[in-house]
Amino acid sequence: MKKIFTDSGIEIKETYTSEDSGKLDEELPGSYPYTRGVKKDMYRGKMWTMRQYAGFSTAAESNRRYHYLISQGVSGLSVAFDLPTQIGYDSDHPMADGEVGKVGVAIDSIDDMEELFEGIDLSKISTSMTINSTAFILLALYVAVARKKGIDLSLLQGTVQNDILKEYAARGTYIYPPKASMRIITDIFEWCAKYLPKWNTISISGYHIREAGSTAAQEIAFTLSNGKAYVNAALEKRLDINVFGKRLSFFFNSHNNFFEEIAKFRAARRMWAKIMKGLGATDDKAMALRFHTQTGGSTLTAQQPLNNISRVTLQSLAAVLGGTQSLHTNGYDEALNLPTEEAARIALRTQQLIAFESGVAATADPLAGSFFVENMTNELEMRANEIINKIDTMGGSVSAIEQGYIQNEIAASAYEYQKNIENGSKIIIGVNAFTDESKERPSSFKVEDAIGIEKIKKLKLLKSARNNEVVKACLDKVSNDAKSQVNIMPSVIEAVENKCTLGEIADQLRAVFGIYQQ
Repeated sequence: MKKIFTDSGIEIKETYTSEDSGKLDEELPGSYPYTRGVKKDMYRGKMWTMRQYAGFSTAAESNRRYHYLISQGVSGLSVAFDLPTQIGYDSDHPMADGEVGKVGVAIDSIDDMEELFEGIDLSKISTSMTINSTAFILLALYVAVARKKGIDLSLLQGTVQNDILKEYAARGTYIYPPKASMRIITDIFEWCAKYLPKWNTISISGYHIREAGSTAAQEIAFTLSNGKAYVNAALEKRLDINVFGKRLSFFFNSHNNFFEEIAKFRAARRMWAKIMKGLGATDDKAMALRFHTQTGGSTLTAQQPLNNISRVTLQSLAAVLGGTQSLHTNGYDEALNLPTEEAARIALRTQQLIAFESGVAATADPLAGSFFVENMTNELEMRANEIINKIDTMGGSVSAIEQGYIQNEIAASAYEYQKNIENGSKIIIGVNAFTDESKERPSSFKVEDAIGIEKIKKLKLLKSARNNEVVKACLDKVSNDAKSQVNIMPSVIEAVENKCTLGEIADQLRAVFGIYQQ
């Protein structure tokens, strides 16, 4: 008899009965350990936040896209930054040549940040920023713009990704060594606990781990293990787990195996609640895993790109049935270029159709009690816990990354996945099955190289017009605070308010902490 397995190696049986689901506790949504969701009424009380990840070219161009998305019904913005911004280089740096504004918006200074959010009420919109090694600078810029507009900081809502461990393991946009990076992250935790009570200080990301080739079980394990490392670092700094724990959030991928993905979200919630309780959390909200989901970018195909609409729909539905708090749906053309306005609109409409026409949002955790889903939830929890226990014996995530364990495990899974596509045992429609000869190509969207030239001109004007004596004093203070273990957020905010650039601040810390080499 033919055997079928998920990508995590879990065998799928022909039929499931009550014996397969194990003893089902009488759990309710909104109650520990939150397997069935973090809120009692889930989407009946509040629909998930509908985000569209966007950012390209200049701040002005991205601002126009944000206004368009808001007009079409998004309830939260999600900012994509270009590679130079992500790794701490201004647009005029040689390392930025050819990359300015290409995969996200280029942000060098407070002037750019003001332009990015022109006409958008920061007190009423939730903003997610996908940024890691320079997260503290982008958060400082956001706060500086809010203060300039006279907005009460306690009203600011959103998330800064701020998850550096997955950068070492899966993505690569790190700057400083792990211990220095962890110090910066806990500085953000500490500062936000005092001044930004509604801000999610980290989005612990399994998304990029999955994009790099992990299985669903590995995605849970590596993500939650990284989460433990951040919590332990905060505890070492004597921060209150019941305070900072409420502002931790997660970011997961929604991949192609529909039921495995639903079970993955349920298992992750249950596991995190137990982890936080074991680390000393007593507040219910500090134990509840809240997460954002993005549909699987690596699952999109350049061949027959309109098929991606169906892929994104199934992945979005899995995220909703799994209880996500926030969702981004990919554009069907993203295997070819940045999403066009049409593709972004269809992606948003996909979420709206699920929310308002499908009926799946009417009740919390509608698949609870399914013999298959409960069995898959238990299996994923067991496999993920085995991996976490192995990481714990290695000394935790930081040590496991330094030893190359997590990176090697992801690489091995990615190799296996690709091998199965190439030998035909894993079917990808339009790639290795049901192919055709047509050269189906939607309209494309490209950022011109001239953007970089204009950005350099703008940066030169800023540097010539500002008070450079004040700039030097601000940068010196950032360095001194970094050396003396003082929380760096106040001095970084002061620096950006006085027109110090992102690259200049990042360079100050390069001089203090050094650059990480793998």
